[in-house]
Amino acid sequence: MENQAFKTNINCSGCVARVTNKLNETVGKDNWQVNTENPDKILTITHSDVPTENVIEAVKSAGFKIEAIN
Repeated sequence: MENQAFKTNINCSGCVARVTNKLNETVGKDNWQVNTENPDKILTITHSDVPTENVIEAVKSAGFKIEAIN
């Protein structure tokens, strides 16, 4: 399975810090990254056997918007 990508509104290092615990619990440390330089603030998940719904719930529970990119 390929990496999963999501469009988010995680736009700074403070935002990344707020979502870190949720994503680490869901997909594991070092299995995700957010490109805050990209206008769409792309979250990439490299641990691809985690269901998309779990990733979306983790990010939303940290207070951010997220949508899967096909």
